[in-house]
Amino acid sequence: MANRRVTVLIFGGFVTAVAAAFYPIFFHPLTHTNDYKQIQKVNRAGINQADVQPVGVKIWSDPFKPKS
Repeated sequence: MANRRVTVLIFGGFVTAVAAAFYPIFFHPLTHTNDYKQIQKVNRAGINQADVQPVGVKIWSDPFKPKS
């Protein structure tokens, strides 16, 4: 019985460590999109994307934006 508890604690600790590592990478930006959009707006203020984009690479628009 104690052997199962140790196994569950080890795997539970591993899952907790992975979740803690993924939170700032994936979940925080996903839940705070407006903050990141404001930061990008400030950082990209004077940049023309066509000047810095390599030749022949298509410039993608927002995939979630409805097409007009």
